[in-house]
Amino acid sequence: MKSAQPSFFVLIALVGGLAIFSSTLAKTPVLPLFAAALNATPAEIGWIVMASTIPGVLISYPAGALSDHLGKRRVLLASLVVFATAPFLYLVIETAWQLMAVRFYHGFATAIFGTVASAAIAARYTADRATRLSTYSSVTIVGRSIAPFLGGALISLGSFGAVYIACAIAGVLALAAGLLLKDHEPRPTTKLELPRFWSSLRTVLRDRGIMLVSTVEAAQYLVFGAIEAFLALYASSLGIPAWQIGIILGAQLLSIVFAKPLMGRVSDRVGRRRVILPGLLIGAASVVLLPYFPNFIGLSVLSLVFGLGFATVTSSTAALVADLTKDGRYGSSMGVLRTVMDVGQSIGPVLTGFMVGVAGYGSAFTLLAAILVAAALMLGLLLRDA
Repeated sequence: MKSAQPSFFVLIALVGGLAIFSSTLAKTPVLPLFAAALNATPAEIGWIVMASTIPGVLISYPAGALSDHLGKRRVLLASLVVFATAPFLYLVIETAWQLMAVRFYHGFATAIFGTVASAAIAARYTADRATRLSTYSSVTIVGRSIAPFLGGALISLGSFGAVYIACAIAGVLALAAGLLLKDHEPRPTTKLELPRFWSSLRTVLRDRGIMLVSTVEAAQYLVFGAIEAFLALYASSLGIPAWQIGIILGAQLLSIVFAKPLMGRVSDRVGRRRVILPGLLIGAASVVLLPYFPNFIGLSVLSLVFGLGFATVTSSTAALVADLTKDGRYGSSMGVLRTVMDVGQSIGPVLTGFMVGVAGYGSAFTLLAAILVAAALMLGLLLRDA
């Protein structure tokens, strides 16, 4: 395989940072607050949050497999078109159901981009794969970290519309930068045949290690999606203003920026399993303690700790799946990882919304912590050689 040109990593990180900033600004902390302003119930808010993850279940594997065949650039540009157009649709929303529909459309952007960008990096870098993937992820999380602070400020000082205008600007810039990307290798001249498509899928699905790691990733994102949606509502129920809610959620994402590259390097040196297991337990501890610190400082600290646990886990899961991938099917493997992950992230807000409505925030957070502990036990017992 040819060595990657140095400019590729910088460019894909720039595009990813802008794209993820745009998508995060559209949901954190604005989405649950906007949905509540549209008179959506907690259960409906769960479905609204889930809507953007459904495309990940539907399209992640096909996008990854197509990128193996058509080249990464074409598929990435398709996702960037969605990033650039979706924010404008929020400006005309009047009902909760319209918000759900726009979130569904917007979800195709992150589903496609996340899968294909990770596959492109995994294919180019082998010796320092976890470090590269974690560094790329942290660059995107810089955008993800800025978004809550800016979003909270724009809501307090301006309006929901101001947030989505900022989303649109970032999405258009991401598309403009993405046009500069080039494929590393020429596209195959043969057609992509369905038998080969399904054969590649079956090969990945039959790999016990890949499916186990994907399930752990799904559990982590189930909790992440739930916290992302309902920590803002929990803080709002305590009377915490929007700008402080932005800081609470921003603290979580800011910790990910700094922790993820470091944990990626640790993972490259000591092994993936030794990094993932502690991260799951750190995340569980921070979530179960949320009801016991119902104030701005307490929630900010626990949000930061949860971000550290999340960074520790996700610094190694994608790299571990790439390590386990055979025959260069990085797009297919990352597509399966993303699909299973999005199943978890889809379940999280709906499950949490139901639990909040039935039993309150304390019980919901305890259930989420238990899911992370169960994932740690499963990985510890069933995967011992990673």
